[in-house]
Amino acid sequence: MAGGGDEMKLLSTWFSPFGSRVKLALHLKGLSYEYVEEDLTNKSQLLLESNPVHKKVPVLFHKGKALCESMVIVDYIEEAFADAGRPPLLPSDLYERAIARWWSPGSRCPTAPGHERRWARGEADARGGGDLGGRTGAVLQGEALLRRRQRRYVDVALGGLLDVGARVRGTARRQVPRRRQDPAPGGLGQRFASLDAAKTALPDFGRVIKHAMMRRGAAAAALAPNN
Repeated sequence: MAGGGDEMKLLSTWFSPFGSRVKLALHLKGLSYEYVEEDLTNKSQLLLESNPVHKKVPVLFHKGKALCESMVIVDYIEEAFADAGRPPLLPSDLYERAIARWWSPGSRCPTAPGHERRWARGEADARGGGDLGGRTGAVLQGEALLRRRQRRYVDVALGGLLDVGARVRGTARRQVPRRRQDPAPGGLGQRFASLDAAKTALPDFGRVIKHAMMRRGAAAAALAPNN
């Protein structure tokens, strides 16, 4: 990868979907970086000092300065490395940038039921001819944006979370998740999995599921009454 490698360090965990956002942005921009694995059960002094408010990953260090919150970091990468020689993550048109960001909420996980209901309401509203708080136009514009080539920012923000979230939610039912209709417009989740950057930056999903089941089991054991 080209450019910026000696100056950047990413502090995250292998299973963090928010850390994966940053990895995806770095890979799509063709940037090299040092990766440091954080142990969230025994948080490092580096994490506590670089993100003293939330004490969470990811944290990106560039030129000795720390950046927190995944989409803040993604925006920084886009602006700081605009001349990296790779296509931009955001469209050049200001309105299309705004629509891309509408589909890319900051640190909120878009696999949550409320976010999926927002998609469903907007799509149903578009079909029915109504307008729920002005969402119809944004839904239609978002679908048009995702059908074009200028969709890399939305790939970064939503793609990994959609796929990881769908798989991890399946562990709650103790079964392999059924194939279901992609909740995002443009078939984002299915298309995202085919990206070379996704294959490179994202963790092995089998390992993610095992990790999620282990954490679920530990939490259930902690809540269980003593016999």
